[in-house]
Amino acid sequence: MGNIKIMKPKRRGFHLVTSEIMSSARLLCKNDYRRMKHKGIICGILAAVCYGTNPFGALPLYEEGVNTASVLFYRFFMAVLMLAIMLIVRRKDFSVTKGELKVLGSLGMLFAASSITYYQSFHFMDAGIASTILFVYPVMVAVIMATFFREKVTASTVTSIILALVGIGLLYKGDAGVSLSTMGVLLVMVSSLTYAVYIVIVNQSSIRMSSLKLTFYVLLICMLCLLAYSFTSPDLYLMLPPSPRAWFFACWLGLVPTVLSLVFMTIAVHEVGATPTAIMGALEPLTAVAIGVMVFDESLTFRLAVGIVLILSAVLLIVMGKSFHLRTITHTITTLVRKTWRWKS
Repeated sequence: MGNIKIMKPKRRGFHLVTSEIMSSARLLCKNDYRRMKHKGIICGILAAVCYGTNPFGALPLYEEGVNTASVLFYRFFMAVLMLAIMLIVRRKDFSVTKGELKVLGSLGMLFAASSITYYQSFHFMDAGIASTILFVYPVMVAVIMATFFREKVTASTVTSIILALVGIGLLYKGDAGVSLSTMGVLLVMVSSLTYAVYIVIVNQSSIRMSSLKLTFYVLLICMLCLLAYSFTSPDLYLMLPPSPRAWFFACWLGLVPTVLSLVFMTIAVHEVGATPTAIMGALEPLTAVAIGVMVFDESLTFRLAVGIVLILSAVLLIVMGKSFHLRTITHTITTLVRKTWRWKS
């Protein structure tokens, strides 16, 4: 018998298969991450646009003589009713733990404080100016996250905040020499701070429940806070909306700037983080300007147009993330300035 060579099975094929499996798994994870990021960005933009419609519903109610406490109470009452129906239809469990209830209670009180101070500021200044000043909350979120949670502040984040704040400043249409109400500014700043803390808690809390359920309990607690607030002054007693038109705007406030905005915002914070979601909130005053131009026939000046471009640039920078380099930003701004200068000349 000749020498019989026993051939060992080659392991090359096994390693090749393993490598292909690992590559496929990494590709799937990468695609899932991109899908989640895109979902978060879209929800962040929708949350900002929806929240920016607050004056559209509140001002007509003020015109009909409805006080601040009543406007906010019916806003949250309608929202809670809508969310309860949605949860029942979906057969969702309403139970919460004591730990979850503590977090939900904090969120509800923060949102109530933010809403009360924001709506009260409408009595001291124009709603558009209040919406503009409210946008300092992304800066507060970035500072809180960097100070207490050691979140890295990137160059793109700082650039986005600067672009957005400059754009917001250009959206301000006050006449030269006219000072704003100190009380109005103070109320909006308190509203901004409480909303910033709300966003940070949503981002950092370990609470795990659906966006609908979380929003339902937050608004339920918020509504109870508004009920208690209505007893603090004889001028804040709860009153029924006096007309079908008033009921329509009460329903609008409950659905668009409340339910839709908070659900979208919660999804965005979980998917892309607190700071990007807050900066995408630059679309809130932009929405107010768009409503003013399209609904109330306000003029769109060159200054407003430049402000809108800067705000959109800030949002675009957050959306593009690291792939959008500072050199690209400089080139884009330089090109815009040149084109604008030629058009103006």
